[in-house]
Amino acid sequence: MDDSLRAGIAIYNAGSFRAAHGAWESKWLALPDGSADERFLHGLIQFTAAVHHARDENRSGATGLAETAQGYLDGLADDYRGVNLGEVRSYLSKLERDPEATVRDGPLALRHGGDIVTYDDLDFDAIVVAAETLAEEVDGFDEAVVEDAISYAREELDDGTQTQYTAQVFDFVQNEEQRGLVYQRMEEHVRRKRRREGDVEGLFD
Repeated sequence: MDDSLRAGIAIYNAGSFRAAHGAWESKWLALPDGSADERFLHGLIQFTAAVHHARDENRSGATGLAETAQGYLDGLADDYRGVNLGEVRSYLSKLERDPEATVRDGPLALRHGGDIVTYDDLDFDAIVVAAETLAEEVDGFDEAVVEDAISYAREELDDGTQTQYTAQVFDFVQNEEQRGLVYQRMEEHVRRKRRREGDVEGLFD
C-alpha cells in the first residue's frame, strides 16, 4: 500500500486535492468493509474531498464530508500507517465547525513517517502511481500514452539503462509548471516508438 499511499499524499500536498483520491481508490475498493485499512483510506479520501469542497466554497459539501471522514478515522492510531491522522482529525473537526477559517489558514500538510511527502520524495513505483493518477484525473492527458511511457520505462529499468522514458515519467510528475510540455515530448517519443514496433511486427512470423 505504501506506493499508492505516498503517491496520493504527494498529489494532495501539491494542491491537487481532488486528484489525490485516485491514488488510493483502487486499494480502498479492494479492502474488506470496516477493516482498519478500509476505514483509513475511506477517511483520507473523504478528507481530501472535504478540503476540495471547502476551497471551492461548497460549505455544505465540506462540512458533511468532514463529519463523515472523522467517523471513518475514529479509533485509528494518531500515526496509523505512518500518517499524521491525529492532526487530520483535528483539522477535520475545525473544518466542520468553520470551513472559511480552514481555507484562510490553508490546507493541512499530510505527513508520512514524520515527513511532508512531495513528488521529489517518491521512488519509481510511487512515481508510477502518481503518473497514472494525474493522467486519469487531470484533463488534457491521454492515459494510454502515459501507460506506454511507464511500460517503456520499466523495460529500461530491467535493462539497467534508466534513461529516456524513466526520466520522462519522473519529469511528468515532478515538473508541475511544465507538465503539459513534458507530456507533449513524452507523447512524441511514445508515438515514435509505437511506429517502430509496428514496422517490425509480424515480420518473422
